[in-house]
Amino acid sequence: MSMLNQLFNRGLLGAKCKTCLTLAISRIKLLQNKRDVQLRLMRKEIAEFLQAGQEAIARIRVEHVIREQNTWEAYEILELFCEFVLARVPILESQRECPTELREAVASIIFSAPRCSDLPDLLQVRNLFAAKYGKEFIAAASELRPDTSVNRTIIEKLSVIAPPTDVKLNILKAIALEHNVNWDSTKTEQEFSKKPEDLLNGPKQIAVQPRPELEVRKSLSTITDQPAPSLHGNRPARHLQPPTSHNSTSYVETRRAESSAREQSPKPINEIKDPNPQSSDDTLQKARTAITAAERASAAARAAAELVNARFSSPKQDEQKI
Repeated sequence: MSMLNQLFNRGLLGAKCKTCLTLAISRIKLLQNKRDVQLRLMRKEIAEFLQAGQEAIARIRVEHVIREQNTWEAYEILELFCEFVLARVPILESQRECPTELREAVASIIFSAPRCSDLPDLLQVRNLFAAKYGKEFIAAASELRPDTSVNRTIIEKLSVIAPPTDVKLNILKAIALEHNVNWDSTKTEQEFSKKPEDLLNGPKQIAVQPRPELEVRKSLSTITDQPAPSLHGNRPARHLQPPTSHNSTSYVETRRAESSAREQSPKPINEIKDPNPQSSDDTLQKARTAITAAERASAAARAAAELVNARFSSPKQDEQKI
């Protein structure tokens, strides 16, 4: 019988689970009393800041007060769930799957255990539930999957999201009323009504400075768009008269000669358009590289020629000496 209990984690779950739950309940009560004292002191300090006119500090401190209050309320719910599970540990031992009536309490304890660092006993209870129900059940409760039954109030109270502005304003008013502080909340309401600026885009649009390459291209395009000056200066264009019947052949020959001369004549520089400035830069760079390579080759050829001349001249000098 003991081997079967070990296989189903019954005796192991019952003894350890009761001990850990009892310790967790007692620890929650101590932490609640401690938080009560801390909350009173914090609310008193916020009232002093409001009375001194330091509303900016009070607006920051009130978030900590709200977080402590939320934690206190979550601990209160966890205490009820721990007592509920402690009273029904024999039911957990007798069934292989988690009972339906205990699913919310068990899932809430599993969800809250890693988020409540002041309650290490809940982590041990979570490990016991993992040994009995498996890692998939623990992951579903921890990740808040749709098939879990974690208490929604605990999810909200243990959330790390900043509290809404209306909640902060109401608590500030309650603290001022509690400590009889004559506080005008107009300035704080104006601060809370401001929308937070988008830190990625910024409050203002930054003017983009034009790049020099674009300016050069624009200047080239304006130059090429202007009409090209005539090769003959400011001379007026000559209007050719229509050919007559007796000199039609000579007129055709002269037109052909003029067209061939226009094709052979060089175009002005401003009429030449560079379709791709970047390709021209690459071509210029390649040309410079080729020139340097040619200079190096010519220098090497000169050195080789001088070496050959030196070798041929040395035997002739020896023969002259002999």
